[in-house]
Amino acid sequence: MSMKKPDQQNIILDKILVERRSHRQFKQEFPSEEDIRGIIHAGLHAPFAAAAVGGIEDYFRRFFVLKKGSKSMTAAASLIFEEAAVMASNLESAMENDPELRTQARGFANRLAMIKKMGQVPGVGTAPYFIVVAERKGFPPVEQQSLAHCLENMWLKATALGIGFQLVSITAQMADNPAFCTLLGIPPGGWALMGCAAGYPVKELPPSNRPPIDEVTRWLE
Repeated sequence: MSMKKPDQQNIILDKILVERRSHRQFKQEFPSEEDIRGIIHAGLHAPFAAAAVGGIEDYFRRFFVLKKGSKSMTAAASLIFEEAAVMASNLESAMENDPELRTQARGFANRLAMIKKMGQVPGVGTAPYFIVVAERKGFPPVEQQSLAHCLENMWLKATALGIGFQLVSITAQMADNPAFCTLLGIPPGGWALMGCAAGYPVKELPPSNRPPIDEVTRWLE
């Protein structure tokens, strides 16, 4: 039980919520293993789809920590970049004959093109740690919603620890990749995936810019 008064807890929580940002530049210094465990602990306590996976005895959530410079990080970076390159090529081909898709996907296509030009996926090997979270698939298929809760908890904990955090959303596309799943030690297709990068940020970012609450809220009678 926390000894802080409710108003103190609210002040601290509001500060963390406002300071949560996406960091894409990281220092070489490695956060402590204790802090990484703390981030994983926060994710472990996130909500999950109990009705979808509740009947399975084996626990439904797994975490995999890859450290910069390790063999596993090198292998993962190569596999994820290959996936990004294939996605870029497939999307470019699809956009050629589909004007509507060309309009809708232009921003994402540009992002993939930038990744191909860089030769690496930001967050995979560019930060001290790359953390992959796996959620066992169930019915109804709400694994990505559960992963979103998990990553948000981890993000807030990282913010509280002064650790920069970046989502690596392309990790989701690796769930059916046999080589990547073998690297993690899970069967392809049986788990949904999401990933994040973590490390000390090169610079602090200003608070997020959001509209006033009354601009985006309608109170219904």
